[in-house]
Amino acid sequence: MKLRVSAVQYHLHTIQCFDEFANQVEHYVKTAEEFGADFVLFPEFITTQLMSIGNQLGQPLTIQDIPHFTDQYRSLFMSLAIKNQIHIIGGTHVINRGGRLYNVAHLFYPDGRIEEQAKLHITPTELAEWNMTPGESLEVFETKKGRISILTCYDIEFPEVVRMAKAKGADIIFCPSCTDDRHGFYRVRYTSHARAVENQVYVVSTGTVGSLPTVDFMRANFGQAAVITPNDIPFPPRGILVEGEVNEDMVVTTDLDLELLYQVRENGSVTTWRDRRIDLYPDWEKESVIQA
Repeated sequence: MKLRVSAVQYHLHTIQCFDEFANQVEHYVKTAEEFGADFVLFPEFITTQLMSIGNQLGQPLTIQDIPHFTDQYRSLFMSLAIKNQIHIIGGTHVINRGGRLYNVAHLFYPDGRIEEQAKLHITPTELAEWNMTPGESLEVFETKKGRISILTCYDIEFPEVVRMAKAKGADIIFCPSCTDDRHGFYRVRYTSHARAVENQVYVVSTGTVGSLPTVDFMRANFGQAAVITPNDIPFPPRGILVEGEVNEDMVVTTDLDLELLYQVRENGSVTTWRDRRIDLYPDWEKESVIQA
């Protein structure tokens, strides 16, 4: 099966109202649709841009205010997914459940369905400054274009969770990210390559660019989209199908061929998924493993 993916290097800048956010999002979705994409990925924490709107006193909103935009956020992305007949990973949006804040990735289907994946691993800054709560379960989503998983930023740095996603049948890992410097960016980037090699999956990653001068912890962003493959023939030697220009406002698009993954898992130069030593270290429950 072949499919086309787009990844948005989302430009954060100060806005005055929700409609400005909506217009920017629609621009990116239309761009992906014009390129014939089946999926479009937005970065982590894109709705922190709404904090720059400010309150009636001219003060920036806080992270506690972001959940108030949840209905508008979901309505916007759902309508765009239906209108453009495209799967949208709408970055992440902070929601409030039972008085706790969760950083949640949302998958919007072309038929109007909405699925969620909360971030499972919380960074020290997210915990100390925003009091985020980690999610408790990993989901793998069935689409007409294959099984996918969504692991947000820091999540990709943990091999176990990606191994779980592959064991549950995911062939593509979408990784919305938000990093403020080169160190954070390369942590996510290098571990994305490792996860692609270890599990023989595609990883589609992107991050925020630009700046929110009035929003604490969003003043600096360092981002670049990339679509990452296993390092094996018939894929590119560097394991990169496409990548954007660092810190530029842009959308990158490329095609994925799932059949190539199945071929290298069986007959590649290395067969890392098949050759894992489950006699030496634990594997996930056999009933959860879907062979490819």
